[in-house]
Amino acid sequence: MSTENTLTQDLQAEEAVAEPQTTEEEKIEEAPAAEAEPIAEEAPAAEEAPAAEEAPAAEEAPAAEEAPAAEEAPAAEEVPAAEEAPAAEEEPIAEEAPAAEEAPAAEEAPAAEEPKESMADYEDELTASLRRYHTGDILTGTVIGVSDTEITVDLGSYTDGIVRLEDASDDPTFSIHESVQVGDKVSATVIRTDDGAGHILLSMKQAAAVLAWDRLEALQESKENVTVKISGTTRSGVIAYLEGVRGFIPASKLALQYVEEDDLPSWVGKKIEVRVIAAEREEKRLVLSARDILWEKEREERRQRITNVQVGLVTEGTVESIKPYGAFISLGKGLSGLLHVSQISQKRIKSPSEVLKEGQTVKVKVIENNDGKLKLSMKVFEDIIPETVTEETVEPLPEVEQATTSLGSLLAGLKLD
Repeated sequence: MSTENTLTQDLQAEEAVAEPQTTEEEKIEEAPAAEAEPIAEEAPAAEEAPAAEEAPAAEEAPAAEEAPAAEEAPAAEEVPAAEEAPAAEEEPIAEEAPAAEEAPAAEEAPAAEEPKESMADYEDELTASLRRYHTGDILTGTVIGVSDTEITVDLGSYTDGIVRLEDASDDPTFSIHESVQVGDKVSATVIRTDDGAGHILLSMKQAAAVLAWDRLEALQESKENVTVKISGTTRSGVIAYLEGVRGFIPASKLALQYVEEDDLPSWVGKKIEVRVIAAEREEKRLVLSARDILWEKEREERRQRITNVQVGLVTEGTVESIKPYGAFISLGKGLSGLLHVSQISQKRIKSPSEVLKEGQTVKVKVIENNDGKLKLSMKVFEDIIPETVTEETVEPLPEVEQATTSLGSLLAGLKLD
């Protein structure tokens, strides 16, 4: 027993010696752990640290009591950085970004998806491609090719159409390269369903003969202005083609003034604006006029010029014509005004011809501009000189002796034998 007690005491002594050393080592090891704990306390794991404190309970647990550093770590709790870090929680910018929430365009994108195609979508094209044409049919297509001898037309069918140069137009000024361009819409009549090469042979001039008069009648009704090129002359006018139909422009309708026959050739090749004034389908008679358009333009320009003339303007003019009520004075640039007989002179005259003659240059003043009409005056330039009345002196008649007649005076010198 004594031996066992001695061994027991020796073991306890060794444990007592070993325990303080362990405690010091634990303090050294636990001290930095306690200082590092504030970082760990940001996570809930720092609060679960008591589990580590309860571990040495199996032993005498003095070390746990002597380790106040772990308990005295509230300083780490006072660090507001981890707790007051609202930046991570207060990130409304990311939440308020309406672009992500209000981006319906991306969600609505499916609406822009093209519908699935079906055979029904190509029904018209299929029908046109299977259509069979007959001689005399009038077709409309798009020009897809132009050569020196023919025009190729896309008919939207199983084959293309071909228009030979001789079937393009009757217009002598027609040029296959200048008159027709790729992309133009043209109408043509089927003259052969197979030209020997699998194409449909067409004639533009035959279609023009059928369709042109409808167009010409519409132009006459609307009074629309069109441009034509003069291609020839006759004795009384010029020739121009419109819609492939030969049209006639009389010499009296070619300009504002009548164009003499000798001057007509100078008009060939010119392009002018005309208006259809007669389109007779049965007689195949087409008459055009440029004069109506020129007259309207001249009248409008004249109206504009007259509007710019100020009342009170003094200018010179030429007597154009004399009428019983006055004279018309040309002011130049197509302007003219009326000089009324009462405005010619301060003196009263019976006729303007007493003072004026045609071709005479006169000085006038604009006294009125009303509704495109100018009224002029000459008498405002005359000085008003009052007439002096000359009193005539009448000499007194010589005194006449009073005549007395009596019978005695008559017989006084009478001798009687």
